[in-house]
Amino acid sequence: MRAWSVVTPGPVEERGLELVGKPVPVPRDDELLVHVRACGVCRTDLHVAEGDLPVHRAGVTPGHEVVGLVAGFGAEVDGFTVGDRVGVAWLRRTDGTCAYCVRGAENLCPASRYTGWDADGGYAEYTTVPADFAYRLPGALDDVALAPLLCAGIIGYRALRRAALPPGGRLGLYGFGGSAHLCAQVALAEGATVHVLTRGAAARQLALELGAASAQDAYALPPEPLDSAILFAPVGDLVPFALRALDRGGTLSIAGIHLSDIPPLRYETDVFYEKQLRSVTSNTREDGRQFLTLAALHGVHATTHTYPMSRADEALRDLKAGRFDGAAVLVNDL
Repeated sequence: MRAWSVVTPGPVEERGLELVGKPVPVPRDDELLVHVRACGVCRTDLHVAEGDLPVHRAGVTPGHEVVGLVAGFGAEVDGFTVGDRVGVAWLRRTDGTCAYCVRGAENLCPASRYTGWDADGGYAEYTTVPADFAYRLPGALDDVALAPLLCAGIIGYRALRRAALPPGGRLGLYGFGGSAHLCAQVALAEGATVHVLTRGAAARQLALELGAASAQDAYALPPEPLDSAILFAPVGDLVPFALRALDRGGTLSIAGIHLSDIPPLRYETDVFYEKQLRSVTSNTREDGRQFLTLAALHGVHATTHTYPMSRADEALRDLKAGRFDGAAVLVNDL
């Protein structure tokens, strides 16, 4: 099969991905073989390609927002048939026995493994996934619409819950890409007032069209104190600005897997009055199931920009440069 590979991690403008030939993967006993139909382009893919995340698998194929059809499965798989439509997300495998897994925090499992980082992902004709970590997908949405929900949507949902937004609260979103614009729709549907702070004019316009109360530059002060905020942009310099925008007792949730260094914080202006700073680490499968249910209930939809899979390198360059709002999705033409 043809697949994109991170041969030498580095700036995507210079090298990035390389289209190569790889054997069609053979599913393990507990895995599904999935024929990829569409795959979302996530900022984490960019971090893998550029080496911001350390190499876990040499020559890995990125991609963890996969929509595809079951093309085969291992001997221990039950409940799936060839032709079933499934989703493949970031969290690929956990040990299921550690203290974190036992208490329902499998996202913190030290033995966790990830699609498109520890194992080849969806920038390819075929990929595999443990059957227990595959999502059964609703039939109402098409492949392109579903793909960004499988990571951008799920991570945004977990970040929203980590932000401890009170009912009817005031939420600030720093950055407004694939994940944030899905998170905003859930928050708005649940009655929140949403303020967006982001660099791109097109992203600010999209935020207003979706129902945000305001949309300003990322370093601006929102028009009212925030109960909660979520930092989606991987920019540590924004952390003090977001903390200062919080009301007393407010919470800032950092959604990204990678963040540039945070500058020194001033206790009196940035963290006093019981403000909280929380990180987000991956997601649990229950997060995914809850989000997909809410997405169907509230009509959460991604603003998508499609690229042929054969132009995945271009999609990553455009993501890095901020050339589109919403989310990019690769449609398999390999």
